[in-house]
Amino acid sequence: MNTSISTAPIYWTTVHSPLGELLLTADPSGTLTSLSVPGQKGGRTVQDGWRHDPALFREAEEQLAAYFAGELKEFRLRSRSEGTPFRQRVWAALDSLPYGATTTYGEIAARIGAPRAAVRAVGGAIGANPLLILRPCHRVIGADGSLTGYAGGLDRKVRLLTLEGVLPPVAD
Repeated sequence: MNTSISTAPIYWTTVHSPLGELLLTADPSGTLTSLSVPGQKGGRTVQDGWRHDPALFREAEEQLAAYFAGELKEFRLRSRSEGTPFRQRVWAALDSLPYGATTTYGEIAARIGAPRAAVRAVGGAIGANPLLILRPCHRVIGADGSLTGYAGGLDRKVRLLTLEGVLPPVAD
């Protein structure tokens, strides 16, 4: 493993979206390392020493715009997330969730071969997802069909699931 990764510069930009100003970070190669929404539980904020470089994120900005316009169903962006092997397995299961579908925490646990008792740990890994929207943790719901926690806020989860056709449009 490359031990210099922690000293590599972090690049960032913001992107306008229906969910608010999204904060994207990437490594020097342009590989996305996080996507946060305003007020996100555990979300990132710009730090001293980070380098603002909107050009590095042009493809991500275009794909996000297409997603929010209902024209893109699957992101094709390079990303990298650091986490425990357990979190990596949970995140890989999230990455395989198709647009417009939902699953439960228990189904994710089963998919990665974890025991039923690991549902809380699965929830913790999902809550620690550093790539909101891109890694669709908003597609995970409670076993009873309820809309459970979302680090970006339940209102944003509703908006994303409505965009994807899982929930009916809300009248204004």
